[in-house]
Amino acid sequence: MKKEHSVAGRYLQYGLLTLIVHLTASCSDNPPPPPAPANMAAAAPNPSPVPPRADQKLIVAFGDSLYAGYNLDPGKGLAPVLEKSLAAGGLQARVVNAGVSGDTSAAGLARLAFTLDGLPRKPDLMLVGLGGNDMLRGLDPSATRGNLDAILQEAKKRRIRVMLTGMLASPNMGGDYATAFNAIYPDLARQYGVALYPFLLDGVIGRRTMLLPDGIHPNDKGIDLIAARLAPMVARELQP
Repeated sequence: MKKEHSVAGRYLQYGLLTLIVHLTASCSDNPPPPPAPANMAAAAPNPSPVPPRADQKLIVAFGDSLYAGYNLDPGKGLAPVLEKSLAAGGLQARVVNAGVSGDTSAAGLARLAFTLDGLPRKPDLMLVGLGGNDMLRGLDPSATRGNLDAILQEAKKRRIRVMLTGMLASPNMGGDYATAFNAIYPDLARQYGVALYPFLLDGVIGRRTMLLPDGIHPNDKGIDLIAARLAPMVARELQP
């Protein structure tokens, strides 16, 4: 019971934090601006990565600030830490950071082809982590679903294997919104036969020692935990 209460409490905190975002946004007629990227390299839509060695797998981490390494030192974001986690497990891979802070699913779709065309070769796996900013802005879940569907369609057309990392709607968004939004990721994963990590912030959200002062973005410890949990799934997806 204590564990259940702890999880519920952390998720309630997540809801309160996102409620603050909505209250702040409601003071303006314009949508809230995306958070400033920690550095330009983390936000580059086409990062011009170093080509992987012949013995390395190529993974592209295509997402928003949770992928980009928002407000983290270079080398501390999800892509480089995941690369190290995979290497520790015996898998040599180059993980390209294609995360852009503030990106919605629509913005991700708009830069998808440009990003993939800028890679040194077709990736062995693409991690897709978008939709969190859609939820924070209260965008229609049907639009988010459509954009993610289009991203998966493009990956399928290019014969790129995909792994989705999902997001959950904050409790303050209401039951109807949560029902529509939360179903997006498992539905699309089943439709396209791709792997799904259900909630990217699982084990991190609501834990102050794992988060930056904004209470939403992971700090170094949070990224380490996420990467450690993702690495075994990523390794399985890269098996022949």
